[in-house]
Amino acid sequence: MDWGTDLWDQHEAIEKHTQNGLDLVERYVKFVKERTEIEQNYAKQLRSLSKKYARRGKDDQESKFSSYQAFQDVLSELSDYAGQRELVAENMTLNICVELTKYLHDLKQERKTYLGDIKKAQQNLELSLKQLENSKKRFEKEWKEAEKANQQSEKVEQDTNSTKADVDKAKQQAFARMHTADECKNDYASQLQKYNREQNQFYYADIPTIFNKLQQLDERRIRKLAEGYVLFAETEKKVMPIIGKCLDGICAAGSNTSEKQDSLAVIEMYKTGIERPADIEFEDYSQGAKPTASENTHTLPKVRIKNIFKGRHKPPPSSSILPDHAHAIINSHTHSKFSHIPISYCLRSLRRPLKYKNVSMATSRPMVSQKDHRSVVSEDYSHLPPEQRKKHLQQKIDDVSKELQKEMDQSEALSKMRGVYEQNPQLGDAASLEPQITQTSQNIGKLKGELAKYETWLNEASGLTTVFNDQETSAGYISVLSGPVTAQPLDDVYEDGFGEFDEDVDEPVGQCTALYNFDGSSEGTVSVQEGEQLSVMEEDQGDGWMRVRKSNGDEGYVPSSYIKIS
Repeated sequence: MDWGTDLWDQHEAIEKHTQNGLDLVERYVKFVKERTEIEQNYAKQLRSLSKKYARRGKDDQESKFSSYQAFQDVLSELSDYAGQRELVAENMTLNICVELTKYLHDLKQERKTYLGDIKKAQQNLELSLKQLENSKKRFEKEWKEAEKANQQSEKVEQDTNSTKADVDKAKQQAFARMHTADECKNDYASQLQKYNREQNQFYYADIPTIFNKLQQLDERRIRKLAEGYVLFAETEKKVMPIIGKCLDGICAAGSNTSEKQDSLAVIEMYKTGIERPADIEFEDYSQGAKPTASENTHTLPKVRIKNIFKGRHKPPPSSSILPDHAHAIINSHTHSKFSHIPISYCLRSLRRPLKYKNVSMATSRPMVSQKDHRSVVSEDYSHLPPEQRKKHLQQKIDDVSKELQKEMDQSEALSKMRGVYEQNPQLGDAASLEPQITQTSQNIGKLKGELAKYETWLNEASGLTTVFNDQETSAGYISVLSGPVTAQPLDDVYEDGFGEFDEDVDEPVGQCTALYNFDGSSEGTVSVQEGEQLSVMEEDQGDGWMRVRKSNGDEGYVPSSYIKIS
């Protein structure tokens, strides 16, 4: 079925129908545009929602709980889901809106051309019809004039008064009029045939051809619009597998949540390692005698329970957690002159260099005064409970080890590069690498010193117990270090009774040279300059520190990695 055959007389209807079809395409494009705006706004709101509830910064505590991590996974999957909604909007814009808009523009231009051809054909046919009517009117007029001329000629010929000349003139006029009428008749006939041909061409060829082209245009428009309908759904279907994976990820996040794991994480995070307070012993006042202060040296002092539950992670000042050898030393001298020496005097004496006899200390970390206690606490985490302190120290060791490995790798690379430059001077100057190599070596030395320092503190945390009581808290603190200490009388440790410590001058065990500058800001340490000659007073016992003496007599500890033994 063709429009040109069946709808040859429905020009206005076809024109209106094709225009409505183009309007439908335009409406669909607007519909898809609004749909994409909805998708974009939806995706934007989803992203904002996900960002609003996402964890800000690096919260190590929350990352240890599966329920917290699962919620972050849900937010991450939701963000990916929002990305798929944005992809839907983008594909709809490109594949539907842009394509249909361009196609609609082409259809409008083509339809305009076809309608222009129809209008031109109609104008030509109307012009031909006008010429036909003009020739017909002229033929009609000339024929009437010719008849009048014939009648006049006959009238003159019948008139007896007319001369021969009058008769001949009348006949000539009649003949001329007849000849003109014949010419108009022939022109009229010619115009009639021409019009009929053009009319047949218009109705049987031109109009059907143009209408068929408009039919094809409309069918192409419908087919393209149908493809747009399909793309509307296909665009959504293409992202459904990924959206399904996002939803599966959310389900997996919920499934991976473990209440037991979170409970263990709570224990791991907040476990202090502090022993529970021991039972308070019964004090029998009916015996009439109270135990002496020296006899109660090893008993539990009073514990402020409210401080424990307020989260003040202060180790309980209990002597029950002292090593056995410490009990042996203290209990062996609970009487006699130990009970008569003020604790403040002991603390002052402990700050001076001591020469111990038959006592092996577990570490040679520099002593720290009460003045510097606050700054060191923040560095060695001694303000934390034992378990938390060990955890933080281990984390610090891991971080320093990573930095040390980076510096060592860089040092190795610089060394290789220097070797290449030395063998091939045209590639570069080996001397230009010396500052970097020196700086890297200094960094390695500093990091090794820090690593040894934190490893020492970690070893202390594994066997260190700090004894607190009311007097010691005000005057300072005494650290009793676990180690192979033999229980001996205090006379073997201190000479000349308890009044004075053995302060004999130590002899150097060797000579050394400082490789780097060391500020020696902590008490117990000494500042040295690069290249300075020093005397080794005490070698490294495995904790990364070495005691040295300067030429001016100052003594103190420096990192072993900063020293080169001569």
